[in-house]
Amino acid sequence: MNVKLTLTIERSIIERAKKYARKKERSLSDLIEHYLKALTSDSPEDEDELASKVSSLKGAFKLPKGFDYKKEMRQLLSEKHL
Repeated sequence: MNVKLTLTIERSIIERAKKYARKKERSLSDLIEHYLKALTSDSPEDEDELASKVSSLKGAFKLPKGFDYKKEMRQLLSEKHL
């Protein structure tokens, strides 16, 4: 069931988001919903699968000290769905 939500967001951000949504042929509501799903998804299976994939790359390249791959994946997923 969909529920109406009212947000207060800076006008310039809304305009950029609308432009992006039009370019992707999606609604702004759809983009925000998918972003919130990605942001709040903390399924242990997803993290275990990701950790397994990242572990398989061990030794293939060097990462900077303190690199947080989970943070980077969340950011990439949010950009993909926004």
